[in-house]
Amino acid sequence: MTTPTILILAGKRDGKLDPLAEKAGVSHKAVVPIRGKPLIQWVLEAAEAAWPDAPILVSIHDPAVLEGLEIVQRLTADGRLRFPQAQHGIVESLEAAVAEGGAFPLLITTGDNVLVTPEALRRLHDEAVAAGAGAALSIASREQILAAHPEGQRRFYEFRDVAISNCNAYWLRDRAALRAAESFRGGGQFIKTPGAILKAFGLWNLIGFRRKWWNLDKAMANLSRRFGVRIAPVFVTDGALAVDVDNERTYRIAETLLESRKPNG
Repeated sequence: MTTPTILILAGKRDGKLDPLAEKAGVSHKAVVPIRGKPLIQWVLEAAEAAWPDAPILVSIHDPAVLEGLEIVQRLTADGRLRFPQAQHGIVESLEAAVAEGGAFPLLITTGDNVLVTPEALRRLHDEAVAAGAGAALSIASREQILAAHPEGQRRFYEFRDVAISNCNAYWLRDRAALRAAESFRGGGQFIKTPGAILKAFGLWNLIGFRRKWWNLDKAMANLSRRFGVRIAPVFVTDGALAVDVDNERTYRIAETLLESRKPNG
């Protein structure tokens, strides 16, 4: 089976300093400490362990902020780690990483996805390949997430058969699948901004989403037709994976979950 390239998005959203970074006195959110490590170190450890030879790209505005990390030094010395320049948006950063030689299939996660595991990354890749997908995303059900932590998420994407949240891990088979990434131009926070759903998915999908016309499979089929790419949802086995570090509240939750799921760091 093929080995993916792992892309970690760790830039400044819209070029602005994140409030958590400002509070911690650092220039990038990716180096905000949590349980004794920078956020991104947890992600890099999972990426390193997922495959012994997978190339790893970190899209960041200033790679120098990571130079002091032993894992960065080791992966760089091994020739596994490169730093494409982060751009002002998610899609633009993705396009820049691909232009600089990011090979497909491409597995994408974020520098604040501290609960991600090697097993979760491998599961996404393996399930996407097995499904013959052009693009795939890791998701968790509301029940999985609330079982992990009662405040793990407060909002969900509601379908007729299930309510879900994404787990900040995505997979693209080839360049043609980049069309599916258009849904994240501007940040991908659809649940908070109906206008973003309209722009990315179209009026019919916006109406169907709001009225819960479809089950999850039907909704994914509709989106697959819109983008011309077969999109596969891949459920995780642990709802904690839907928690990333977005703000003070989720920082505290992630800290608690790290202690229980990764007690030895």
